[in-house]
Amino acid sequence: MLKKIVFLDRDGVINKDIGYLHKIGDFEFIDGIIDTLLSIQKLGYEFIIITNQSGIGRGMYSIRDFERLTKWMVTKLESFNINVLDIFYCPHAPLDNCDCRKPKTKLFIDASKKYSFAKEDSWMIGDSERDILSAVNFGIEKTILYSSSEKNCSDTRASFCVSDINDAKDIIRSN
Repeated sequence: MLKKIVFLDRDGVINKDIGYLHKIGDFEFIDGIIDTLLSIQKLGYEFIIITNQSGIGRGMYSIRDFERLTKWMVTKLESFNINVLDIFYCPHAPLDNCDCRKPKTKLFIDASKKYSFAKEDSWMIGDSERDILSAVNFGIEKTILYSSSEKNCSDTRASFCVSDINDAKDIIRSN
């Protein structure tokens, strides 16, 4: 049976985006994300995190720093009974011109090689247009842009745009 996946960007969707987050002490969940993920999970969806981590490629923190924070975050989510199926990340700086940095699709391709899921039943929740474009370019049409800026909402390819992450669960439930 094919999985139903909600792909999530990390910084700006799961946690507050402070720029190059790599220390556990600086990690802060987005208000409402725990309830949102629990509600979506109850609908039968599983979660895969797709994240650009250019701080690694820029030498601001190491892969080990990223892995330590990621393990802590996943454990914290598990304490709320939220299960993350997997995490795919791009460690490259923008000028590296790699194949995995969103809006390119390699992270989604890698996820599709590892897991059987239906694109038509999957979603992407991101906080930037590159998150949305990456999903759309891969063939995931159901997308939600989480943004506090109305300007971003008027100029996006996202299916939906929300300023409150809690609205994402209602959109997914009704679509």
